[in-house]
Amino acid sequence: MKRVHIVSLGCAKNRVDSEVMAGILQGEGYRLVSDPDQADVAVVNTCTFIQPANEESIEAILELANLKEEGRLEKLVVTGCMAQRFAAELPTELPEVDAFLGTGTYHRIGDVLGGRELSRVLVDAPRWLPTAQTPRLNTSPPGSAWLKISEGCDHKCAFCIIPSIRGGHRSRTLASLVEEARILAAQGVLELNLVGQDTTSYGRDLSADIDLAVLTEALAEVDGLEWIRVHYLYPRGVPQRLLEVMASHPKVLPYVDMPLQHASDRMLRAMGRGTSRARQEAILDNIRATVPDVTLRSTFIVGFPGETEEDFDELLDFVRQQGFHRVGAFPYWQEEGTRAAELPHQVPEEVRMQRLDELMELQAGIAKDHLERWIGREVRVLVQGLSDETELLLQGRTAHQAPEVDGVVYINDAPEGVAPGTMRRVLIEDALDYDLVGRVVD
Repeated sequence: MKRVHIVSLGCAKNRVDSEVMAGILQGEGYRLVSDPDQADVAVVNTCTFIQPANEESIEAILELANLKEEGRLEKLVVTGCMAQRFAAELPTELPEVDAFLGTGTYHRIGDVLGGRELSRVLVDAPRWLPTAQTPRLNTSPPGSAWLKISEGCDHKCAFCIIPSIRGGHRSRTLASLVEEARILAAQGVLELNLVGQDTTSYGRDLSADIDLAVLTEALAEVDGLEWIRVHYLYPRGVPQRLLEVMASHPKVLPYVDMPLQHASDRMLRAMGRGTSRARQEAILDNIRATVPDVTLRSTFIVGFPGETEEDFDELLDFVRQQGFHRVGAFPYWQEEGTRAAELPHQVPEEVRMQRLDELMELQAGIAKDHLERWIGREVRVLVQGLSDETELLLQGRTAHQAPEVDGVVYINDAPEGVAPGTMRRVLIEDALDYDLVGRVVD
């Protein structure tokens, strides 16, 4: 039995692709191992969204290439976004790599490692979509899974390379997603996190009668599922019915993850976002009015070309005014192949990093205030297992905490028999900077 080590970099969408490759290889007799020193072959599923992601991908490839040069790995394969984006350059720059698979060909990993496909570069126009029957090995903590509902994006944001490496928006069929949800639920999954480059557009390429609201309602009927959370909502075109479902259906969580990117009208125009601060405020007001207990998460870019102190101050004012529960932010990077890379008035790196620190310091105080309001309340928590910080504690998440990005609940004094992948009632007793602390009360 061959042993394979898979390195999955970047976003949750990439993680799903890695899980598909793991499922395909497992079906062909490979055994997945977490230690590269124990592997016969290795796969690096790369990210290329911004410069630090490129650097992380190259570093991971070179570390495994060293093992191959030492004779400890038989094959090394690079897949994903970087392979798609730099298909012409990487084969020459990385002679140690045996094969490159793009974002539309990663499902052929079994053919490559099994010797049935001899081409070194398999990078086609990305069109392929998985089905419920596509093998997949869920690698999320017990009780949780990601469900990628669509692929690609039709938006033309000036800073983003994704449409050119993932293709145009393509929705998976409703039947396929419901069937996969049933399969995951039968495996003990309680929480589904829906992802795509643009989940707001789900179904528009399938039928006038299918959208994200229809999908969430259909998934909520799957026996065994408890939580359904939606990520990556584009701020234009969110179905009002989806918000109504969030407000009324106990399984569809009142959680909105909506990357807004900026608040200055001048910056939003330059980014090609097709909106304004006033429109974003109206959208957020409508969300809060329709879903009173909603958790709001957003993402912002600082240091976009031409961003002045006045633009940045407006972003700070917007974040302060809106009081988001969670905020992610990253500094702009001048990415080759994007419209923004050609814009004048690029902001110096030290200014970008200073603005990032200032924004996140502001948000840290806002987030702490939100967390402290949970002290003294009993909440349902999906237990994940032992804490990442210490084996003396368990950890889990509430419905208001998405996996990997929103912090956790540290569970102390847990009675015996509290198993990972189960829901328990927890009394919140303390709030840290990004996490909560509580004890099981049921």
